[in-house]
Amino acid sequence: MAQQSNVVIVNQPMLRSSQTEWNSSLLNCCDDVGICFCGLLCPCWLSCQITNDLHECCCCGTSVAMRTLIRTKYNIQGSICNDYCATMFCLQCSLCQLKREIKHQM
Repeated sequence: MAQQSNVVIVNQPMLRSSQTEWNSSLLNCCDDVGICFCGLLCPCWLSCQITNDLHECCCCGTSVAMRTLIRTKYNIQGSICNDYCATMFCLQCSLCQLKREIKHQM
């Protein structure tokens, strides 16, 4: 009779070992003046640009999920709670940060 080994996995292995920071902070809107003006004057258009860059549907809008998607895709530190707060309390700044991050990553 063969013996069975009881292996218990305690930690789930991660694909990436270390997470990075955002390329620019939430309030650094002036890092890219063009994106800043676009975010302030027409946030809906900037949101559609971001979703287009991610090959997502523009109907997703400026959701927490979009911010979380970018964090996950580029392995950026943070939490869904932080994503929610940034989206709810500082929408235009959040959009500008997302667009700057995508531009930096490309």
